[in-house]
Amino acid sequence: MNIQPYALSAGSFLDFDIVADALQGAWGAFVNTDSFTVGEPWEIYAGMRIFELAKKAGVRHYVWSSLESAYKRSGYNPDYRVHHHDAKDRVSDWMQAQPSAVSDTEMSWSMVTTVPYMDMLNEIMFAPVSQREDGTVVFATPMGDRSMPMVALSDIGFFARYVFDNRATTSRAELKIASDMVSWEYLRKNFEKVTGKNAEVLYLSIEEWFDNKDNMRAWWTMYHDGILKRDLDWIRRINPNGHTLESWMREHKYGERLWERGTVLKNVEERMAQMTPKEFK
Repeated sequence: MNIQPYALSAGSFLDFDIVADALQGAWGAFVNTDSFTVGEPWEIYAGMRIFELAKKAGVRHYVWSSLESAYKRSGYNPDYRVHHHDAKDRVSDWMQAQPSAVSDTEMSWSMVTTVPYMDMLNEIMFAPVSQREDGTVVFATPMGDRSMPMVALSDIGFFARYVFDNRATTSRAELKIASDMVSWEYLRKNFEKVTGKNAEVLYLSIEEWFDNKDNMRAWWTMYHDGILKRDLDWIRRINPNGHTLESWMREHKYGERLWERGTVLKNVEERMAQMTPKEFK
């Protein structure tokens, strides 16, 4: 696939006139909507409507950035009711009923299904919570000894390009991607290996971590209970140069600016969700 010049279009993804204009003349579309800014019902509708607009505009390859629903996979156990996962997964289910044709005149579709961003190690969800007087960096988690799949943003970029470059083999396919499986003991060891600093982990209950928000309680429970799986052997075959936790830490010089909080999530940036854990020492 040849890289073409791009143009920016400012506006909400719920402004479908702007979305339709942006799709005109596009060969492919990678669509990633934000649950937290519009809510679950509107995201479901937007995911379906943008698909329709892309087909009308003559887009040849439509890629939906999705998440898995542990709520659905668990037989609709409310312990795993995570709204932003459920919304994207419902759009994915709807897409499964749509045709996907690899031709010069029809649209094919694919899904790239992601997991928590490794880059959130710079945000309050995964970042250290404090530093002791002796310099020990303290992480806190309600994950216990369980592992969570994480993906580096750069690896999402790799798989987005991979899908567009392999239209025939990824038509109607869902690529469940990750970069590494991360437990907090694995995080501690890699942090110490990369930075040379001492670290420890506080293992907390969900109640100790949060005093609000059932959605995020269910989010932690979903990953703690290992509902969502990833095939790292397949991922390494497709993306042999993809990140591990250690390589991501080294590339981003993780540990040098621990207390300068960044963000990759729009709702965190705009303080629209209160996801702050309690203070730990």
